[in-house]
Amino acid sequence: MLIQSIEKFGEKILKLLESLGRIVLFFLIGVMNIFVLPFQFSKVIDHTWFIGTKSIFVIVLTGFFTGMVLGLQGYYSLIQVGSEAALGSAVSLTLVCELGPVFTAIMITARAGSAMAAEIGVMRISEQIDALKTMHINPVRFLFTPRIVAGVISFPLLTALFDVVGILGGFISGSIMLGINRYVYMDTVIKSVEINDINGGFYKAFAFSIIVTTICCYRGFYTHLYSGFGARGVSLSTTNAVVQSCVFIFIFDYIITFFLV
Repeated sequence: MLIQSIEKFGEKILKLLESLGRIVLFFLIGVMNIFVLPFQFSKVIDHTWFIGTKSIFVIVLTGFFTGMVLGLQGYYSLIQVGSEAALGSAVSLTLVCELGPVFTAIMITARAGSAMAAEIGVMRISEQIDALKTMHINPVRFLFTPRIVAGVISFPLLTALFDVVGILGGFISGSIMLGINRYVYMDTVIKSVEINDINGGFYKAFAFSIIVTTICCYRGFYTHLYSGFGARGVSLSTTNAVVQSCVFIFIFDYIITFFLV
């Protein structure tokens, strides 16, 4: 009985190491193909439109109401200690350093990451990826490389948009609705947010772009190995891609914050 338990544990460890090796190779092949001629400009533009431009509405909506909630909660928390004038600083730093990149990455994962995993998963179960190999087309370069470039372009820009709209939402909630002096609010925003805070948010956005695009494309590309064939396999791969991306977003958020603080 003990030997069987050890064997099962060892088998799980081997499968985990195999999966880690596979995803690392998948990522490295995709990154190396960025520099292989001819460049896939048209595909990068298409995926940037899909990942970035088509996510603007949900990012603006989420950022605006996140900022309003922060303004509301921050006001009633700070007023207890007589520091409501620092609301602008609290809202801006919370958004720029933490909630901006994290919420942006999660919303893009929910909207674009799930679509990437599903699309590539359908291509796998319908043998379109095998057809690409038959035509001597590198499927990783064709399917993954343009998406990771588009992700690296889109995530930081959408994070910046989320931050700006969130600060505006906090301004409306704190100044217009609750009566904090608007000049004091904006002055604390300007004085509290430094370039290192902005850079830290962009570092997180860059890391999250790599995490989300790699995991979502990887789960779709290897649907047949983890979830099987058919519609159920694609649905499971899509679900796993979104869940794993969100988990790793929070893990790497802590790691990056630990080194930046």
